[in-house]
Amino acid sequence: MDNLQDNITFILNPNSWLKMANIIFMDIPAGSGFSYAETQEGWISSDSIMVTQAKDFIKKFLMDHPKFLKNPLYVAGISYVGIVVPKIVLEIYEGNERGDQPRLNIQGYILISPLTDKFNDFNSRLEYGYRMALISNDIYKSAIENCHGNYVNVDSLNALCANSLHRYEQCTCRLNLENILEPYCDPKSDCRTASCKFLDIWANKEVVQQALNVRQGKTGKYVTINNTLHYHQGKNDTKCYAYDIFSSIAYHKKLLGKNCQALILNGDHDMTFPYLGVEKWIASLNLNIEIPWKPFYVDGQVGGYHMKYAQNDYSLTFTTVKGGGHMVQVTKPIEAMVVIKRWFSSIIDESLHDAPLDM
Repeated sequence: MDNLQDNITFILNPNSWLKMANIIFMDIPAGSGFSYAETQEGWISSDSIMVTQAKDFIKKFLMDHPKFLKNPLYVAGISYVGIVVPKIVLEIYEGNERGDQPRLNIQGYILISPLTDKFNDFNSRLEYGYRMALISNDIYKSAIENCHGNYVNVDSLNALCANSLHRYEQCTCRLNLENILEPYCDPKSDCRTASCKFLDIWANKEVVQQALNVRQGKTGKYVTINNTLHYHQGKNDTKCYAYDIFSSIAYHKKLLGKNCQALILNGDHDMTFPYLGVEKWIASLNLNIEIPWKPFYVDGQVGGYHMKYAQNDYSLTFTTVKGGGHMVQVTKPIEAMVVIKRWFSSIIDESLHDAPLDM
């Protein structure tokens, strides 16, 4: 490890999304990344507080940098923040409708492998396991018959259901949920990927933190995951964070009445929040299908599948990336780049098509 300290070389990412858009990366809430609080109260946060802080930050940043105010604004997030991003976006739209200043040019949102509902997304893992041949037809059928569609909140008196789920757990407990094709990492051992180890070393270098304008003495040691904030299935609130938004589906539904474009991107080998759960909450929106399920191609090969839904001025594109894991842009960077690039291009094409002709 000592040799790694002096031999880390970073190269430019040829598939960086920065090639298509100006991106502001937010370390939020306090305690994530290099972010910190000045007071004890400032360390206390929640899903709802994060929504307010993110919205206020976006407004303040654009007020301080007015040259970006006219740029189309999209709010993006991955994994857990799928719970909060739709509410952030909705509040920005509603602020514009109230006449709040400055008016933000909000156009939509992008979600990657999102957590959307803290029951449905975890509940979808069993069916996903069956579809991916991780459990047998017998195990799947017994769970359906005995658990009545609930594989998360199990009645302690339902021994048949408990037995079915025990068999399911035996088959899946040593899988890497973020990508079922990748090796399982036992939490008790140091088997993190080389990239994670490199990141920890690099981010804790004094010269790096100076270049990033990190305020020395405020954040302590950088860690990839802050477990006082990190959520897992059924986790109770911690002393510094309350997981107080259970589902974001209601916010998605309210956005249907806005002039809004949404992109939902999932790796099809991600079992953290499987694409099946995403399909189900999208179906609950009762949108019309504008483009049916079909493959997209990268260098002549199937890169994944996508379909588009629409209702009035709202559209939602759902895309799966073949072989992709939870961090789609990391596990399948080329495919993810193609998806986001084509999505932005389609929005531009539609806006030009809808614009009045200059006579």
